[in-house]
Amino acid sequence: MSNAEVFGWKFSKFINNSNYNFSREKILDVCGKDNVNDAFKIISNWENYNSTPLLKLNKLSKKLNLKNIFYKDESKRFHLKSFKALGGAYAVEKITKGNKNITVATATAGNHGRSVSWGAQRLGLKCKIFISEYVSESRADVMRDLGADVIRVKGNYEASLKECIKQSQMNGWEIIQDVAWEGYEEVPRLTMAGYSVMIKEISIQTDQYITHVFLQAGVGGMASGAIAGIAKYFKRIPKIIIVEPENADCVLQSVKEGEMKKIDIKKESILGGMSCGEVSLVPWKILKNGVNNCISISDENIAKTVAMLQKKHLSEETIIGGECATPGIIGLIAACEDQNVKNNLDLNEKSNVLLMGCEGDADKDLYKRLLNEGVKKLI
Repeated sequence: MSNAEVFGWKFSKFINNSNYNFSREKILDVCGKDNVNDAFKIISNWENYNSTPLLKLNKLSKKLNLKNIFYKDESKRFHLKSFKALGGAYAVEKITKGNKNITVATATAGNHGRSVSWGAQRLGLKCKIFISEYVSESRADVMRDLGADVIRVKGNYEASLKECIKQSQMNGWEIIQDVAWEGYEEVPRLTMAGYSVMIKEISIQTDQYITHVFLQAGVGGMASGAIAGIAKYFKRIPKIIIVEPENADCVLQSVKEGEMKKIDIKKESILGGMSCGEVSLVPWKILKNGVNNCISISDENIAKTVAMLQKKHLSEETIIGGECATPGIIGLIAACEDQNVKNNLDLNEKSNVLLMGCEGDADKDLYKRLLNEGVKKLI
């Protein structure tokens, strides 16, 4: 049976990075070697810290004729259900340094704000969260429950960020943002270092050499943090493939052109945390030479993938994966169904693929809707 008969999924765009030149030293210099070391040391000592599970999508690997597909299940990250717990909360701790008089602020599509809110709550700090009109009330309520003052802004994520910067400058609040710009790089570096903890855990959890990593990208924070972790903790460097929404493929377009490119998003993706028009400055310094390939996908198979994870179509266990946990799976399946791309990536029966299940049902209402929609598509 051919792969096409199994799924029939397609990607939107696929490119090779003509500027690929992976340098462990340069990558760790961008993120900060001390930051990467310090992140694991500090976060692993937080109360209730545990490594999140590294699962095997054994049913999917059999269908795609790959050796192993590993899935890092970040739905189990503390009680925040997202990898973002590692970044924002760590940055809050490092920047505030025990000063209880600091008010922290951030703009968010959901999960980063949850982490900053939690980090502030842990340390007894005031917290201001700016969200766009597209962020659901259920996500906002979670941040309110963590003690944050949530401010909704008309417009998209970029509008909420501008308002966050404006009000923070007026009021003397400390911005804890996972996006970097000229003159604002320390906090994004700390946030990325927090994300590298996932790779540290993976390096301990399996003795298999990872050959391919599919990394979701919005502004590029998680992807670059993971690449910093790969540079630090993996003995062999795998092929690194970035996956993005087709309407917000700012990393793909930037890699293609060899310089940062801003995307005018005509239609917001359901992948809210990844629907970003511009790659962040610090992550770009890592991504421009550190990734082998970029692939973009439509929203078409997101609901179905959410249901496939939950209904054990991909593995032996029930997995709760939210919308942003699905792009790596979709990108991998689509790549395997295009023989030219599969050959280009050297995906074969010897491949050990790593996918980042970066969130669980962080937005409960959206998760339920996608699961119900996806289950109908499975019938």
